[in-house]
Amino acid sequence: MTSPYKRIIGLTVLTFILAMVPLIVKSPYYMHLLIMVGMNAMLAMTFILMLRAGLISLGIAAFWGIGAYVSALLALRLDLSFWMAMPLSAIITGAVALCIGCVLVKNPGFGFIIETVVLGEIAVLAFAHLPLFGGYKGIVSIPPVDPIHIPFLFSIEFVSKTASYYLILFLFLLVAIGYSAFYSAWTGRAWLAIGLNPRLAESKGVNIYRYRLLAFVVGSAGAGLAGSFYAHYYGAIAPTTFNVFKTIYIHIFAILGGVGFPVLGPIIGAFIMILVPEVLRVAKEIEPIITGLLLILLVLFLPQGLLSLLSRRKKNARPVG
Repeated sequence: MTSPYKRIIGLTVLTFILAMVPLIVKSPYYMHLLIMVGMNAMLAMTFILMLRAGLISLGIAAFWGIGAYVSALLALRLDLSFWMAMPLSAIITGAVALCIGCVLVKNPGFGFIIETVVLGEIAVLAFAHLPLFGGYKGIVSIPPVDPIHIPFLFSIEFVSKTASYYLILFLFLLVAIGYSAFYSAWTGRAWLAIGLNPRLAESKGVNIYRYRLLAFVVGSAGAGLAGSFYAHYYGAIAPTTFNVFKTIYIHIFAILGGVGFPVLGPIIGAFIMILVPEVLRVAKEIEPIITGLLLILLVLFLPQGLLSLLSRRKKNARPVG
């Protein structure tokens, strides 16, 4: 069975399992945590996509914030519904990334990392000081997700955690399918070649600048989509939410699960990093210590992420001779 078919079957099985979760989890609080897992997994998938093209961005949270602010302003100032504001916020975020990326992507490596740190800080300062964005208080009273009316049948109201869970599941799958389409096409092979050896890829005719810029724009648009959901789900946003430290956590989500698993890895990483601290909240004083020790042990013994255990088992299961 070829790899694309395996991806389709794997994604189908994963979707079925995730769709069954609300039948088991009844607590609104834990449903909220699972919603946060889905949203952060979307952001972690963005990190993996850029990483495949050899880009380590510390500005992912900035584009997440751009998507959130754009969606909030479109809803409040232009009275657009969530279903109009959401795709527009992703498009506008991607356009901003295109303008900025034309300059940033020319300096990959350490220079790109530093530039994206500066970008992240500038974005937070812009959100905090420009009156359009509400200053440090941010924007409040953002309209919730508009209901979906199906004529003569029923309406879907997004007032419960279960409905919001299915919405973030839909958005997660939308981004996962979109990114997987890029991975399966020539773009994915070009990104992989650039990530492994840029000079060799360039000698084979791969336009490194163009493909890296494409990864930066596509990944930023995906982050903007997650930002739109965040703004309308919470109903309020503040600039400090989108700082560089958030991006570092996004990196951890992806690396913890395994960057070699662009869909399942972010889910596993986000699940552990969000659920484990909540479970350990009963021991509030030692929770950061335990979480930190777990991360150190994983980096030492599983540098390729938790899901690398699956690859090891497959190698060990191969017959010798």
